[in-house]
Amino acid sequence: MAKKRKPRSSRLDVEAASSASQPSSFHLPEIFIPVRWINTLIGIFLLPFAWVWTQTFFICLSRETVRHGFWQTEEFWFFGLGALLWMITFFGLPRPLKVYVFGHELTHAVWVWLMGGRVSDFKVGSEGGHIITDKHNFWIALAPYFYPIYSILLVILYGFASIIWDLSPYHPLFFSLLGATWAFHISFTAWMIPKGQSDLRYHGTFFSLVVIYLMNLIVLTLLLIIASPHVSFLGFGRELLENSTNFALWIRKITGK
Repeated sequence: MAKKRKPRSSRLDVEAASSASQPSSFHLPEIFIPVRWINTLIGIFLLPFAWVWTQTFFICLSRETVRHGFWQTEEFWFFGLGALLWMITFFGLPRPLKVYVFGHELTHAVWVWLMGGRVSDFKVGSEGGHIITDKHNFWIALAPYFYPIYSILLVILYGFASIIWDLSPYHPLFFSLLGATWAFHISFTAWMIPKGQSDLRYHGTFFSLVVIYLMNLIVLTLLLIIASPHVSFLGFGRELLENSTNFALWIRKITGK
């Protein structure tokens, strides 16, 4: 009987740069504060922002659904259909791990290039993969968990193709594929995070989870604004500012200041 292979964690290796130390006749005592402690503190301060953004997103979504019938639009139904078909595939058929790992490592590489770094090795297998780079930060480490690369590639290809051809008859297909690729990203992200990914441990698991949640929420907000004719960037920004003000007033009230 064949055993199921447990997917291995992705690895992000950084090339070390050597530097010569200069002798000094006077040394101040060094105070070492682990970066993970600082990141955990930053993660705690990000929680109110994540809460306000979540509140704003669901207010806009419910308003759009109730007042303007967003749930009846073609974009909503085909996006949802694509997402549903992918979830049936994810839980009912063998998972395409190699496709996920390739997208995962490619996302690392894309963000290394965006940050001005260099990728010297790129390896992908059904049990895991890794890249070797000369640059590393938390954006590069966490990008695969909030940057839906297959959805981004789909939007780019559709955008370029629509300049040349009239793709309006394929609008439903586009939103179905967009829903499927976004669900691909979310399902694999949720499935892989509990498996001890080293990407999350680099900068602290709590901080990483907060950033991943917040960035995925921002991506979902962008999808809502693109798909809905009544939600704009300006309108969402105003709602976000109003909810931030209300949250600050509530904090002030319960603290008695």
